[in-house]
Amino acid sequence: MENHNLTNEFPELATKINDLKLNDEAFKKMYVNYEEVNALIQHYEEGEQNHTTDDHLTDLRKKRVHLKDDLYAHLNS
Repeated sequence: MENHNLTNEFPELATKINDLKLNDEAFKKMYVNYEEVNALIQHYEEGEQNHTTDDHLTDLRKKRVHLKDDLYAHLNS
């Protein structure tokens, strides 16, 4: 299973990610939302029984991509 946590996605920005988590409330809110969605996806993907629909899982993955794009834009602003 691929690890999609933010520092894994952008290892070159790990220091900046940690700094912004501590000092930027807008970034922190997006980061927490991203990590929650990511954890939910992992839960569904790793479970022996999938307790969601394929459509719901696809929607969660799309949300994760949009959040990641927003976070990346914030990291590079």
